[in-house]
Amino acid sequence: MVSTASATRAGTRTRPIRAARARPGAVLTVIAAGTLAVLGLWWSGTPQVSGLADWLTGAGRITGLLAAYGIAVLLALMARIPALERGVGSDRLARWHAMGGRYVVGLAVAHTLLIIWRYALADGTGVAGETATLILSYPDVLAATAAVLLLVGVGTVSARAIRPRLRYETWFHLHFYTYLAAWLAFGHQLSTGGEFVGSPVARAAWYALYLAVAAVLAWYRFLTPIRQAVRHRLRVDRVEAEAPGVVSVYVSGRELDRLKAEPGQFFRWRFLTRDLWWSPNPYSLSAAPRPGELRITVKGLGDHSARLASLRRGTRVIAEGPSGAFAPGRPRHGRKVLLVAGGVGITPLRALFEAIPAAPGDLTLLYRARSEEDLVFRAELEEIAHRRGAAVHYCVGPREQVGDPFAPAVLTALLPELARYEVYVCGPAGMTGAATSALRAAGVPNRRIHRESFEF
Repeated sequence: MVSTASATRAGTRTRPIRAARARPGAVLTVIAAGTLAVLGLWWSGTPQVSGLADWLTGAGRITGLLAAYGIAVLLALMARIPALERGVGSDRLARWHAMGGRYVVGLAVAHTLLIIWRYALADGTGVAGETATLILSYPDVLAATAAVLLLVGVGTVSARAIRPRLRYETWFHLHFYTYLAAWLAFGHQLSTGGEFVGSPVARAAWYALYLAVAAVLAWYRFLTPIRQAVRHRLRVDRVEAEAPGVVSVYVSGRELDRLKAEPGQFFRWRFLTRDLWWSPNPYSLSAAPRPGELRITVKGLGDHSARLASLRRGTRVIAEGPSGAFAPGRPRHGRKVLLVAGGVGITPLRALFEAIPAAPGDLTLLYRARSEEDLVFRAELEEIAHRRGAAVHYCVGPREQVGDPFAPAVLTALLPELARYEVYVCGPAGMTGAATSALRAAGVPNRRIHRESFEF
């Protein structure tokens, strides 16, 4: 492990941008309160439950209501609401979305099977025959069945065994079928749901929920990127090579301060070329925003990222964001800061290293790379370290040669007061998981460990 450090100059302090940030605990509390409200809706419309038929009906209604509420929550989590993106973080929102998606698919399938069983029991028919009767006799049931199949399909392509095999662009666009599933299921809920048929208040509340989610989706996912493109007129200014297969794209525009972007955050970039316009991909800012300029740094790991090296000056750009809680303005519990980067995970941490508030001697960067050629921004990092009185430690080489750089004993030997540090970790999933486990084993409280993953 090679170290470069300097503590001869005063640290640079950047005033954090103040923006609304939703706390993760508060968001989960709101979701839980909504779940209780949905259960209360069923309870108020169910005078009694007796016999198998009533139990099946009750279970079917509960699972159906919770599945419908869950779809609305899942869509809201991915609506790019700035307070959620800044406070909770896009990667955490994505993990919540993935976990909630599994519950929603399970609830939707359970609702379907329970209701079919209940009607088959009442009519004295088989399950297969009753299924055909319900689908062919009730158009709303046919639409709801299509919605369930769409949800199962989206859930299948998002499974851990399948998701890594898909291109990001394919996975991204397949998820738009969730909107169609929500629309198909909505009419079925109101036309056949016992909680809504005789209750104008319940119908109004359900309409309000879905219309509110539709409004934030339309505003933040579709209208806001267009409005920002018109206002800021983003264009590619230049592309510079940083390392083998790694380029920095400099994007210029006007009034970029109104974006309120913070170092370490990311945008979803849509470069308006014939090959790239249709897919917005997430790339982090690799430097603090400058007047009239933003910089991202990308490694060519796929078709989209590899094509960025050939972007021409003047190419128009649409940027959706900023997103992510990986920023200097987020609340901190400790004065000392450790940044842990692996591979291309250096991009947001390079920006944080430049801007995060820290006194001389209180800021350390640990940078893991497989080879000297893979080190990106080395000259920039050492200049920042000299200017801020910070330390940079490189760990370079195959693991069989360098050992485990994230072993608790190695980390505590490097930083004896590690448990008092605020730690930011970014890199490949395996490296991030290993570093996080080692930090916890070394005594760093979980609330002081902030991670960002590229897998969402």
